[in-house]
Amino acid sequence: MLAEPTGNPDTILVCIRGNSGSGKSSIARELRLRHGRGCALVEQDYLRRIVLRERDKPGGAAAPALIAQTVRFALDHGYHVVLEGILHSSRYRSMLTALRDGHRGRSLFCYLDVSLAETLRRHLTRPQLSEFTAEHMSGWYSAHDVLGWPDELVLPETTGLNEAVEVIAAAAGLPQTGRDDDLLPNVPSP
Repeated sequence: MLAEPTGNPDTILVCIRGNSGSGKSSIARELRLRHGRGCALVEQDYLRRIVLRERDKPGGAAAPALIAQTVRFALDHGYHVVLEGILHSSRYRSMLTALRDGHRGRSLFCYLDVSLAETLRRHLTRPQLSEFTAEHMSGWYSAHDVLGWPDELVLPETTGLNEAVEVIAAAAGLPQTGRDDDLLPNVPSP
């Protein structure tokens, strides 16, 4: 089945995958912040947990479809996209493959390869600390859940936030031209 074309030759799709507590949300938000306007952030958890209230279980088809549709919508409207989420390969591979194969522009898929012990340590510093336990995280954990694509960027747990943002931005060709006034409330935008 051929993927439907989406985006244009100038759009960039960056997908950041990893286990809960691996740092993907922080990296994705910083990438978007440093790029500035014109870059959409698509968060799996927001669409799946908040919008749909769907559990991430085999057979749950609404969340992958909504994620793909949201990414395609942004790309088709000329936005670069940073997609982030656990996005287990067993449930999301076909959706991710269709996005990669259908995108007319540049695509980069990254996996944050972080051990269970490190994700549990990082969870102690997160705002979501009271939302779920180490036991929950252990149940969700999937070791080295790479897609196995030749051009997949796999970053080890020793990669810091700034280094990860810089490496991903460079590999994707995503310009880091964000301005401070893009972020300030009540400041007129151009």
